[in-house]
Amino acid sequence: MDWLLNANTTSEKFLVMFAAIALFVLVMGAVLLFVEKLPRAPRWVLVAAFLGPALLGLAFGLVYPALSTVKASFYNGDGSKFVGMENYATAFTQGEFQQVLFNTIAWTLFVPLVSTGVGLTYAVLVDKSRIEKFAKTLMFLPMSISMVGAGIIWKFMYEYRAIIEGVPADKQPAQIGLLNQVLIWMGLEPQQFLLNGPWNNMFLMVVMIWIQSGFAMTILSAAIKAIPEDTNEAARLDGVGGIKLFWYITIPSVRPALVVVVTTIAMGTLKVFDIVRTMTGGNFGTQVIANEFYTQSFRQFNFGLGAALAVLLFVFIIPLVVYNVFQMRKSEEIR
Repeated sequence: MDWLLNANTTSEKFLVMFAAIALFVLVMGAVLLFVEKLPRAPRWVLVAAFLGPALLGLAFGLVYPALSTVKASFYNGDGSKFVGMENYATAFTQGEFQQVLFNTIAWTLFVPLVSTGVGLTYAVLVDKSRIEKFAKTLMFLPMSISMVGAGIIWKFMYEYRAIIEGVPADKQPAQIGLLNQVLIWMGLEPQQFLLNGPWNNMFLMVVMIWIQSGFAMTILSAAIKAIPEDTNEAARLDGVGGIKLFWYITIPSVRPALVVVVTTIAMGTLKVFDIVRTMTGGNFGTQVIANEFYTQSFRQFNFGLGAALAVLLFVFIIPLVVYNVFQMRKSEEIR
């Protein structure tokens, strides 16, 4: 039965998955049978019967790992020695980790604002147009692509072929990256978009913006359609139109949705891992917290520092979650 606790091969992992599914079915079947046999059971028994398995699952799969990670963050790399706040001091004082924190903050500030701005502008422009459904479908398509898939697509977009000195222009290697080919058509030299910092971070963020703009457009388009037509008509009768209508009527009306969209994208961006891992591996000054956590924990086996970075990521995301929930409740109250 060692495979049940330490599954290493693919077949053992599948067996663990099937065992977990069978255990879930057995537990829920037992709960339903128990409730059916006790139709007059006290209310607290029913509540405990249905919530108990879920709470135990959360405690085992979420609470226990979280507490274990917090504990590990106060120990050295192999967990054999208590080092106090040393791992956190390393994360905040050493230059390479300060760069990681700075990059993560830049992602969290830039991506949500630009994605929301693009999504809002697009939603306003295509609203009630003849091609509204088609245009929205095109904008939403990147949301159906995984982060890894999007990273691979854009890595080809940024592909660079080195120029060979002393070779005529017509004999140079063909640029297969779209952006570099466009630069050549404009008479400019191709660029190494993913190698040259700090702008390579911006080119990585473009991928996240490309994905998240569709999400922002969908939510904000629904919010715009919810604005009462009487409000827009009254504004037009007062001579308000165009940019002023957008600024003084549309923006205030969709403000709760704007806040929810910005904070939701910020939470997703704070955890960005796949794009950086796929396109640069965190090299050339593009490292972020989630990828650094993976590098420290599973490639350098410094579990203490990796756990400290995971805890920092958790702490950073808490205010966004709380604010997001608060805004969603506020929006529900307004409705």
